[in-house]
Amino acid sequence: MVTPTISPRKSPRQARSQATVTAILDAAARVLVERGYAATNTNLVAERAGVSVGSLYQYYPNKDALIAALHERHAREMNQVVEQALADSEGLGFEAALSLLIEGVVEAHRVEAGLHRVLETQLSGLDVLDDHVETEAKISAQIRALLARYPGEVRVPDPRLAVYLLMHALHGLVHAVVFERPPGVSIKQATREMVRMTRVYLTTPG
Repeated sequence: MVTPTISPRKSPRQARSQATVTAILDAAARVLVERGYAATNTNLVAERAGVSVGSLYQYYPNKDALIAALHERHAREMNQVVEQALADSEGLGFEAALSLLIEGVVEAHRVEAGLHRVLETQLSGLDVLDDHVETEAKISAQIRALLARYPGEVRVPDPRLAVYLLMHALHGLVHAVVFERPPGVSIKQATREMVRMTRVYLTTPG
């Protein structure tokens, strides 16, 4: 949960206000990717958004409140991609469902990939990312629900521990695939290998 000092001043209710907030957050994302956290400031964001800094302060009292809102929007967009992948996997066999899940996680990390990298590398120790734990918990619960649909195939002795390990392993692998994969290796190839690794782990008796 975001602390009070970085909570938005108010929520947009009218279409015009919502458009203003969207413009502010879009501008904040661009500035953050271009300049990094330290060089990002509300004056520059307001200028890029085409609004006065006073209008920005109507919604966000300071830079950290703005970054917190941007992170919350980004996390929500990522989670929607994963949720859609899980919904699409309903009724499929285990391997097809697992493929869709991992492909969804990869695609989620490609949503504003530059912004995601800045949030992960430059803001990981800041309080503005307090909702990160909540997002991870939600995704973990979704993965547990998927694995529970295939008791005949999933052979790990402790599904909860397996999900914990998968979350951390896939987090590192997905970041490597999206941002640092070797020359000549496509995202599709690397994703297919992640699916194979995960399937072997989940289906090998403990």
